[in-house]
Amino acid sequence: MSNPALTGSCLLSLAALFHRNGHVRWQNAQRLTAEGWQHYKKGDEIRFTAESAEELNAIRRWLRALGFKPGRPLRKGRQMRQPVYGREDVQQLLNLLGERHNA
Repeated sequence: MSNPALTGSCLLSLAALFHRNGHVRWQNAQRLTAEGWQHYKKGDEIRFTAESAEELNAIRRWLRALGFKPGRPLRKGRQMRQPVYGREDVQQLLNLLGERHNA
């Protein structure tokens, strides 16, 4: 991304949404070892929660502007969730958002 002002704006917006009700799921290494990759397919993931279709579209736009590939959005109750998958992407996004993480 070439525009620093836009990058900062995207990061601030995503950080606010993450602090509002986002969450991270880390892969359980012990379970992966016990069950193997053929049975335990969960990986690292960060999810942003959108309260409207407009907010979901904004989240997806911000993620793309920052160079991330948003996963397929899903609905949970009246809210929509926007996941970002993959250990490297999750850690990089958390670093950009200024979050501490310990996977």
